[in-house]
Amino acid sequence: MTDLFDRFRVIDVDTHLTEPADVWTSRMPARLHDRVPHIERIDGKDVWMADGGFIGAPGFYSMAGWDGVLPASIPETYDDIAPSMYEPEARVALLDAEGIDAQVLYPNVGGFGNGYFTTLSDRSLALACVQAYNDFLTDWTSVAPDRLVAVTALPFWDVDLAVAELHRCHAKGHRAVNFCNQPSDHGMPPLAHRHWDPLWAAAQEAGLSVSFHVGGGSMGTQFEDVAEMGWMTNFAKVSSLIFLDNIRCVTDLIFGGVCHRFPDLRLVSVESGVGWIPAMLETCDWQWRNGGVGDEHPEYDLLPSEYFQRQIYGCFWFEEEAAVEALRRYPDNILYETDYPHPTCQHPGPRTPAQRPRDYATRALGGLPDDVLDKVLHANAARIYGL
Repeated sequence: MTDLFDRFRVIDVDTHLTEPADVWTSRMPARLHDRVPHIERIDGKDVWMADGGFIGAPGFYSMAGWDGVLPASIPETYDDIAPSMYEPEARVALLDAEGIDAQVLYPNVGGFGNGYFTTLSDRSLALACVQAYNDFLTDWTSVAPDRLVAVTALPFWDVDLAVAELHRCHAKGHRAVNFCNQPSDHGMPPLAHRHWDPLWAAAQEAGLSVSFHVGGGSMGTQFEDVAEMGWMTNFAKVSSLIFLDNIRCVTDLIFGGVCHRFPDLRLVSVESGVGWIPAMLETCDWQWRNGGVGDEHPEYDLLPSEYFQRQIYGCFWFEEEAAVEALRRYPDNILYETDYPHPTCQHPGPRTPAQRPRDYATRALGGLPDDVLDKVLHANAARIYGL
């Protein structure tokens, strides 16, 4: 079977970078270094600390190629983490080796929807942390700005600040913004509320897509069964269930009128799979008609599936038959990702040595026609991110 990565310019729309240890300490005054995210070595392990509290460890989300399973075995220090996870030149070399043209980049430390910074009582410090990350990202992607795609983190707890940061980072070359998929989990108005309309308007005017990464809401209650179930089993359960958060996110955007009010705004459901999309949209269309939504909102001029086709996108990285069916139904709305270097990423390691992204794509997608393959591997993403 012909290798698809040799035939198409592949754009990987969801990857993460392991933030270097000095992202915040190199950009903020020394008097704040203990309060902002910084690395401390404790019992021989590199961990992220802020305000005296543990907020994570780089090894947890740097698992590609690691012969171990969370939480018992992770890279303990930066010396154990591949440079391609935190150095831009090494990331570009990885792209060349894997036959990938470009990658879209998301954070780790601040949370997938930037929710960690809402826990800081000093909102001016929280804003400074967000801006420091975005400035770091500008520098990191400048090594190859058409191959390393910057996605702006937003201080979503203040819509005016979020709009200002969108404009600031757009001027620096960022190609999308990342927004919390469940802002109500952080005490903010729900996603469909008109409170957020200034942000959607700013993104639409700037031609920037808005990303909603899974896990952007509060995931705390999903870990309640750890003692009974086991840590790794529960982690696998949670990793499956967080897709449901983005089903909620997408339906909020459609039923809440965001798509109708902002018809040129592109909305991307990130790391949430795509197999559920045909069934969800069929359900939404059925309930839309039976629920009399058109009577309550006569301004809505499309069905949910039509709003989706016009402006919403989903991303996948491991599904096979389910992804092929979604592509058959919605070829213009599906994007390919690898999730590198997260624990569930599509990337080779000692446990799955043959599972290179190109092997998976060729096996799972190779039977699709060339026009569909070009869309899912390149053209859809190139259009969204201006590549």
